Amino acid sequence: MGTPEHVETEAACAVAHGAESPATDQPTLIAIFASPVAEYLLRYAQDVGYRPVLLEPDPDRAVDSGVTVVTTIDAAKPDGDTDVVVTDHHRDELGPMLRDALTGPVRWIGLMGNRHHAGPHHAALAALGVPADEIARVHRPIGLNIGSRTPPEIAIATLAGLIADRRDRPGGIMF
Repeated sequence: MGTPEHVETEAACAVAHGAESPATDQPTLIAIFASPVAEYLLRYAQDVGYRPVLLEPDPDRAVDSGVTVVTTIDAAKPDGDTDVVVTDHHRDELGPMLRDALTGPVRWIGLMGNRHHAGPHHAALAALGVPADEIARVHRPIGLNIGSRTPPEIAIATLAGLIADRRDRPGGIMF
């Protein structure tokens, strides 16, 4: 008789060989700001079962990538099964976008950026009056530490980290 881990492995093996994937609720992934990473992230997210949404406050920056595009967090319809990834930390709208995401019912919020540099979100959110305990909910760095450098690699590392975190697996979003 197999252990629960063995049963989970057998199910994964069956899916890998063409069996129907188990039914699950569809989580949402909101990428804030149009960027090359956001484009890959949302494309790959859809492949693994997310409902992909691009949140771009400047409609002129949004490109038609086949995903839902919104200009506010409320329009993205987040819920407790929503993950939010900010893909550009150099935008002037960083503070307001993160503040609004923090007030929504989201599961997880992360900001791309180099771990060797201070995150600009701290000052941006503090200037908007966001309490320190709320600012601490924003994860940075994000993704699995695989040495990714290109937009597709960064998207894969980010998505893999989210999947690991959702499944409470080691290798999640830790450096």
